[in-house]
Amino acid sequence: MSRFSLDGFFELKASGTTVKQEILGGLTTFVAMSYLIFVVPAMLADAGMNREAATAATILVTVVASALMGVYANLPIAVGPGLGISAYFAYYICGPAGFSWQAGLAAVFISGVVFFILTVTRIRQLIIDAIPPDLKIATSAGIGCFIALIGMKNCGLIVSDASGLSLGDVCQPSVVLAVLGFFATAAMMIRKIAASIILGIALTAAAGFVCGLGSLPEEGFFSATIPDFSQTFLVLDFGQALEHGLVTIVFTLTVVDLFDNIGSLIGLSRKANLVRPDGSIKNLDKAFVTDSFGTMFSGIVGTTTAVQYLESATGIAAGARTGLSTVVTALLFAASVFVIPLVSSVPVAATAPALVMVGVLMMQEVVNIRFADLRIAVSAFLMILGMPVTFNIATGFGFGFIAYVLLSFVDGRRKEVKPAMVVIALAFAVNFALR
Repeated sequence: MSRFSLDGFFELKASGTTVKQEILGGLTTFVAMSYLIFVVPAMLADAGMNREAATAATILVTVVASALMGVYANLPIAVGPGLGISAYFAYYICGPAGFSWQAGLAAVFISGVVFFILTVTRIRQLIIDAIPPDLKIATSAGIGCFIALIGMKNCGLIVSDASGLSLGDVCQPSVVLAVLGFFATAAMMIRKIAASIILGIALTAAAGFVCGLGSLPEEGFFSATIPDFSQTFLVLDFGQALEHGLVTIVFTLTVVDLFDNIGSLIGLSRKANLVRPDGSIKNLDKAFVTDSFGTMFSGIVGTTTAVQYLESATGIAAGARTGLSTVVTALLFAASVFVIPLVSSVPVAATAPALVMVGVLMMQEVVNIRFADLRIAVSAFLMILGMPVTFNIATGFGFGFIAYVLLSFVDGRRKEVKPAMVVIALAFAVNFALR
């Protein structure tokens, strides 16, 4: 495909971007989220699945769903099996809930069908339209805090202990490397140096290798073996799924993933300047169709619910504005099958600074929230705080929605609350109780 046709198909000029900028953004997103190749299959293996098959399925879903998001929805947002939902699948659905992993995959597929129905009936669109502008901004800010926390935990600057979260050992070499990498990245961005995010990752990784905090693979950069996913392909057990509490599981999967994706879409779209003056988001329905297809495909090939990855914000910060960057990310994930040893050698301390820097950038919009209105201030605050402290976007959404509805009724401003908001708040209340 020629550059001219790429320009026309992905609307590069209209989006204020170039092929080079999109390739750089796609590469940055890939580097930031490549860890899912190892983390998701590890959790699925704990559920009893074959790890090689789970790895192949995870890569395949990421490639197909991201490519679809890029080509069909033309958005710079990569899609892959979610970490939080994978943990829920491995350690609850296939644990205390009593589902086999085959039945769990059936539940994932059914939830994808539900997502699709919610999309074609435009219920998802109603939900987006019902969210007040201030809470949409709070979503972006909350996701920024969440992304920054992920980066800080990844490098060990913040750790979990008996009291919750606390400062890690700041003298640990990996923490020192990440902190220096963060300030180097911030300095480059302040100086408006092109490709600051990916340069920061590269420089930090190189410093890590030199200091012995990471090592290049001894067996070589490449692998000629393609993982086999035949053991997880089309093994969904609908019979056993129906024998268990399927409604509860599917409801939880649906609510969590629905609002995870809505939150991610709002936050990432605002960061990429894809929100129109009237508050609508470019190609919203196409993005939702991609999500639902990705989830159904996940159940079929043998992995968990597909979600929009917050790490796409690193690519957006690097200049990605269209689906071309997402296609680049998909192609790199496809190629990763052959370079898994090299991808795995990049230390987490190298990607952590990028995540924290992106969190800073996404927090900049918080100044547009009307904090003078205490009803909005409380709701926005609970949403922003809820996402990082619960490590879940959907939970933060729930905190903000419930507070907004309750306080609007208390303040006699119920007419400002759309019926969809009331339904959403009630759904979250039920979801919290079920969890």
